[in-house]
Amino acid sequence: MAVTGFLFLSCESSDDSDGVNGMVNVEQVKSTVTSGTWRVTLYEEEGVDETNYFSDHTFVFESDGRLIADNGETSVSGAWSITSDSSSSDDDSSSDDDVDFNIFFASPANFAEISEDWDIVSFSSARIELKDDSGDGSIDRLVFEKI
Repeated sequence: MAVTGFLFLSCESSDDSDGVNGMVNVEQVKSTVTSGTWRVTLYEEEGVDETNYFSDHTFVFESDGRLIADNGETSVSGAWSITSDSSSSDDDSSSDDDVDFNIFFASPANFAEISEDWDIVSFSSARIELKDDSGDGSIDRLVFEKI
């Protein structure tokens, strides 16, 4: 089977999805997240809504992998990437094709909480929904919306 230069990920479909027939083009996701400023509209950890930790910050995903969160007074630097390894087992996903939206912040503690190898649930030009299946069986959710 020929291998193409595009990586695809199954995801839930929605009317405004930029994915085609439930598939997301990883390069398209990269292009979309680096082309604007984003905000967290939902962060849920183990069923607890912790969005308020991030609601006053804007997020910029730089094309060089830097991730900047800023609230006008302080700036928090982190990193992001999208990786794919069909033989990887670095998360608890049952997917055979392991495509991860990776976010890393060393500190402060509330930002370190969103440091995960997230799975892409849905994606459009204005919204990206991520989830992480925790080792204890709970599901964490993180949603970014373009400003």
